[in-house]
Amino acid sequence: MTEAANAQAIYDAIGAVLTRWTMGSAATPTAPFWRAEFGDDPAEAELRLLALSGQFLAVAVTTEPSSTLRFLPDIPALALPTVPEALRPLVRRLMAAKKDPQLKNELVHFLAARGWTSHPADWMPEAGDEDAPDVYAAWRDWAEIAASNIASRQQTSDRLTADNWEDFWPAARKAALAELRRRDPSAARTVLEAKLGNESADARLRLLSLLSERLSDDDIAFLGGIAANDRAPKVKALATSLLARLGRGPGAGEDVAELAGFFSLKTKGLLRRSRVIQAEPPKTPARWQRRKALFDGADLTSFSGALGVTPHELVAAWDWNVDQAADTALIKLIAETGTDALVTQAAEAISERDATGLVVALAPRLAPSERARFAEVALRRHGINFETAQLIAGATARLADPLSAPAGNALLAALRRDDAKPSDQVSELYAVGLIASRDGARQSLEHLTGAGLLQGDPRLDMLRLNAALDDNGAKP
Repeated sequence: MTEAANAQAIYDAIGAVLTRWTMGSAATPTAPFWRAEFGDDPAEAELRLLALSGQFLAVAVTTEPSSTLRFLPDIPALALPTVPEALRPLVRRLMAAKKDPQLKNELVHFLAARGWTSHPADWMPEAGDEDAPDVYAAWRDWAEIAASNIASRQQTSDRLTADNWEDFWPAARKAALAELRRRDPSAARTVLEAKLGNESADARLRLLSLLSERLSDDDIAFLGGIAANDRAPKVKALATSLLARLGRGPGAGEDVAELAGFFSLKTKGLLRRSRVIQAEPPKTPARWQRRKALFDGADLTSFSGALGVTPHELVAAWDWNVDQAADTALIKLIAETGTDALVTQAAEAISERDATGLVVALAPRLAPSERARFAEVALRRHGINFETAQLIAGATARLADPLSAPAGNALLAALRRDDAKPSDQVSELYAVGLIASRDGARQSLEHLTGAGLLQGDPRLDMLRLNAALDDNGAKP
């Protein structure tokens, strides 16, 4: 018998061997070709058969793929370096501990803000992960290539144009368009004018949202066309919202006039008289719902016009902290249809009046430096907790000594309690690690270990990562 035929005979017999073992029977009778190697002891013979069959399958048998193999491109290098090797175990532990995708998203945004990316073996975004930082766009596209049967395209240039639009995969295209919008708003709009109509509704929505960066009157004609003619209601709504930020809302109508009827413009003060806009509480649940529906369909310029004031005067005269539902509705209106200056003015107003929770809704519209400033003011003046401060501050905050704020004193007191458990204050400690500067993280670690926490306490992982990581990111 030839060597190949002998190997085939052994391979054919392995199935019977496995069947007998599965049934709890001895299998050596089905393998006579190894009888000389088995010896005389039946138990020893079974062990030798196990060793011989395992070696045969590992060495002499090659599994053939069930279909044609695909050759994927290499995982692309990113614009930022990978976290230092010594810190990768800490990143992996944080990733494993955070089951909520939002918490993992906060971590990767923190790393990007400090000038680093994760190792691909520790974390990679999925193709549809729109919340991932733009630096991971190439990995998102790689994930889409890996999950599809489409051949990868070769990107011919880093600068996006209408001519090379199809050379970019979706995530890289969006990142390139965002960069082009920051650098040359007119060129980005020109590219969108040529290519937006060919995209899906979801893609149109994502790409059109990039026009909020450096929005100007030059965009009015393009946005007007989208608002009037786009096939998707959500895309039309976004275009209408962007037009409203430019003072080109739908204008005052019966609905806006009805909404204004829920409020009154009054004067107060004897010597220094000032105007104040007060809410007239609806008398029935149906009227409450009607006011909410009217707010949802309004824009800031039209609403202020119906009250007889400018948008800036409306924000200055609003009677905050009296009708929380009205406050929330106005902040939503400002975030969606107000100018950048109005967003900042509203954030200042509610920060001064200790309505800090409303700043969270405005935070995505604020510049990174403003977000950090409002977060610190709220921590020190209004005593908010660190989780709320992190929602306001975002990924770029670098607070110098967060534990000196009232929330820090409350955190240390909670950790020192006699009945404190190892699972207490996990979210607060994680938030401190996200918003502290590198020196602030080191100081916080000293305070916390002084309060009795062990150096290896996993609740301190985010602070340890912050303290150990060089800060190479752009400062807000």
